[in-house]
Amino acid sequence: MDARARVTAVLGPTNTGKTHYAIERMLAHRTGVIGLPLRLLAREVYDRIVAQRGPSVVGLVTGEERIVPDRCQYWVCTVEAMPLDIGADFVAVDEIQLCADPDRGHVFTDRLLRARGLHETLFLGAETMRGAIAGLVPGVTFLKRERFSELTFTGSKKISRMPERSAIVGFSVDNVYAIAELIRRTKGGCAVVMGALSPRTRNAQVALYQNGDVDYLVATDAIGMGLNLDIKHIAFSATAKFDGHRMRQLYPQELAQIAGRAGRHTENGTFGVTGEARPFDDTVIEAIEEHRFDPVRKLHWRNHDLEFGSAERLIASLERHTHDPWLTRARDADDVLALKALFEMPEVKDKLTGPKRVQLLWDVCRIPDFRNAGGGEHTSLLARIFDFLVGRGLGGGKVPSDWMKKAVERIDKPGGDIDTISKRLAYIRTWTYVAQRKGWVEDESHWREETRAVEDRLSDALHAALTQRFVDRRTSVLMRRLKQKETLVAEVNDKGEVTVEGEFAGRLEGFRFSQDASASPDQARVLRTAAVQALRPEFHLRADKFYNAADTEMDFTEQGGLMWGTSAIGKLVKGGEITKPTVEAFVDEEAGEEVAEKVRRRLQHFIDRKVATQFEPLLAMGRDETLQGLAKGFAFRLAEGLGVLDRGVIAAEVKELDQEARSALRKHGVRFGQYTIFQPALLKPAPTRLRLVLWSLWNGLSEFPESPPPGLVTIPNIAAVPKPHYTLAGYHPAGTRAIRIDMLERLADILRQKDTKAGFEATPDMLSITGMTLEQFSDLMGGLGYKGDKGERVKVKAAAVLVPVEVDPNAPLNPITEEESAFVRPEEPAAESEEAAAPEMEVFYTFTWAPKPRFQRPERAPRPEGAAARGPRKEGDAPQGERKPRGDRSGDRGADRGPRKEGDAPQGERPQGERRHGKPQGERSGDRAGKPQGDRGDRGDRGGDRKGGKPNRDDRQKSFEARPPRVEKPIDPDNPFAALMALKGKL
Repeated sequence: MDARARVTAVLGPTNTGKTHYAIERMLAHRTGVIGLPLRLLAREVYDRIVAQRGPSVVGLVTGEERIVPDRCQYWVCTVEAMPLDIGADFVAVDEIQLCADPDRGHVFTDRLLRARGLHETLFLGAETMRGAIAGLVPGVTFLKRERFSELTFTGSKKISRMPERSAIVGFSVDNVYAIAELIRRTKGGCAVVMGALSPRTRNAQVALYQNGDVDYLVATDAIGMGLNLDIKHIAFSATAKFDGHRMRQLYPQELAQIAGRAGRHTENGTFGVTGEARPFDDTVIEAIEEHRFDPVRKLHWRNHDLEFGSAERLIASLERHTHDPWLTRARDADDVLALKALFEMPEVKDKLTGPKRVQLLWDVCRIPDFRNAGGGEHTSLLARIFDFLVGRGLGGGKVPSDWMKKAVERIDKPGGDIDTISKRLAYIRTWTYVAQRKGWVEDESHWREETRAVEDRLSDALHAALTQRFVDRRTSVLMRRLKQKETLVAEVNDKGEVTVEGEFAGRLEGFRFSQDASASPDQARVLRTAAVQALRPEFHLRADKFYNAADTEMDFTEQGGLMWGTSAIGKLVKGGEITKPTVEAFVDEEAGEEVAEKVRRRLQHFIDRKVATQFEPLLAMGRDETLQGLAKGFAFRLAEGLGVLDRGVIAAEVKELDQEARSALRKHGVRFGQYTIFQPALLKPAPTRLRLVLWSLWNGLSEFPESPPPGLVTIPNIAAVPKPHYTLAGYHPAGTRAIRIDMLERLADILRQKDTKAGFEATPDMLSITGMTLEQFSDLMGGLGYKGDKGERVKVKAAAVLVPVEVDPNAPLNPITEEESAFVRPEEPAAESEEAAAPEMEVFYTFTWAPKPRFQRPERAPRPEGAAARGPRKEGDAPQGERKPRGDRSGDRGADRGPRKEGDAPQGERPQGERRHGKPQGERSGDRAGKPQGDRGDRGDRGGDRKGGKPNRDDRQKSFEARPPRVEKPIDPDNPFAALMALKGKL
């Protein structure tokens, strides 16, 4: 330790902030250790430090619990479990006045003498320790702390007249239970706190009191050791207790330690007596109120320098006396008594063959008697554990897992009454202690988790049993109603459930309260009044939290609802413009107009920013003052459609736009597609979802269409869904599917390069764009006005590539052996086996432009004979279905069309581009106007019915005669399929 290290004794009564000061000082150092008198208090301090520094650097070490992270910097421990050899910068010991306690005093005295931090050491306790510390710790500095509030004696009160926020103290379990039962009958219920409770049960019971579920606390003197509770009055039901050896009167300083829990921080407190307890003497009252007590004269001490050479030497070292006038040898504690008892057992004495086994026996004897089972039963258990740990041979042993499992399973039973569960908790604490010792069990991590889980289950069961027995929620609520209390305690949990004095009152959804309908009429009135009164501040807190919440915490539903997390807090209402909806907030009248207005303003801000963000290109186009004339009008029309318009509906307006107007609109991202006019940025999922909601609001729909899931190129085309809904969703119906608008326009760009009259086949690019199979694509093309002729043909496989192999001319030839020659059949050509296999066929579609006519076309004269039959395409001709490029097709040529004249092809269905003079490509004068290219009768083997080689349209449409036999042509020997045709003839 550094010679300049400070040792400070912070002394004073309760409610002076000593523990808080120690925590602050420890966190100011890099590492620290703090020792506390109770496991319950250690857990409380641990939780406070974890809240500030996180669990990765804070450890908790008690007899039954060990949480030590890898990078542990701050150790929170019971005084017995404090590590003294880790070299921490800071060390603190709380309640140092327990050095004078006959049972545990020797442990605190040892820490006073030996526990030191490298840079700072604090001893926290009562002013009575000043002389002893000054006499035993050289160079110590004293720091006196004054109480924050006053403590006043109020005399005796009956339990039935006990003020609220009171704690009644008893000194036995039976006394505590009797008082708790009386309070349940007269006051509605109370919480119970005892030192024997597990931290989990104690915290749950304290929460009942701290949260206002009950106004009374019944406890043992365990609350005197640093547990900070919201207590206004302390009442003693007795002034004497059994200290483990005899009944005795409580010392004034002990009474002051407990009474000091009344009053928190600067709030004054009172103390008194109740029941059969007699009022205190005036001298005791004065001492407690003024915090003046006799100083401590003697500290209990036990030698820490133990000798493990033999059991006799160990016992002798434990019984060693001291000559220091401030110290007195402590009486034999439970561990020393257990050591002496075990040493007398022959089966144990025979195993003490060396110092290591003597030390192991001492470690076993230090297992606390949590069960208070008495000397014989506890000693037998220790002997059994020692026998397991000694094992066979020098290597030692461990407690067997199967034996441990049976012991734990006998305890792991959450059912039963309070006493039964309490005993099981005491039993499991023994095995929790054993599991925490390093090397005592076979699977340490498993048994530590298992015993902790069993303790938690038993703790929860004990809390439930205590609450069920000592809390009558209905009576508590009725007592408040009879007294006409102005303020009642209500609580809103994370699920929105509202409880009033522990009674379920209803649910708070956003800013609306829905009362529980299961309560009786009297209870309902009380609960409603209490809930409304209690929720008023909650409404204001929620309104402030909501007003300052980020937009990411809010959302709108596809039916126009407005959500804050999972709570509905409003809805959208039609406004003056389609892009400017208003909001209606869902707020109860009891919340007040101020809360309602704050919620409404925040919702309006949210939806305004949402529209401005999602429709920024559309709104920017509307603000563009450079748009004039037809361009400005078309921009307004596009704004009405929220960035997406069906071109067929506005064909006349599109045709009236000149190139200058179109260019101005294109600067804002407007695309003039063949089927749709749209802004591509507004086809994303978020703007699409908002567009459907705004359009539905504007048109007054009772049920809004929902947006498709994002990422789908096509969706089902449902007949019951109107086409405008698909357009607003960013899709165009075609066949049994609807294709996304931007993908459709990409497909249209490819189709404009095809000869739609002669026919063309689907390319991989087309199928890739749509994500469809060939059959699905055929259905889609049918919905777009194309006819798909299905056919089959021999699948052409890629020719094998021959790789030349270098052969060494000097290498000897490898002639065919006699065995190999047996497999060679010169008289049977290999071609026959190939001819025996059937050729692999593939399905293909030939698409031609075939829109459904909107009027009855007149009968046409028979076509000239020369135009009907065409021979097969010669080598060098353009591939079927491919059109030769005609100059530059960039821009919107072929997409921007004017209104259709009578007799023209349907608007938006014909994929041909426009010529500069306005006449569609492919149109012919006379009776052939509007006929797709390629619709010229036969083309190769794909023609219609023939009569003398001359096609007749009427015959093809009305004749049911069989086709005349086709004249077989001689097989071209150069044809690659000649072998297949020859094989067909043989078969």
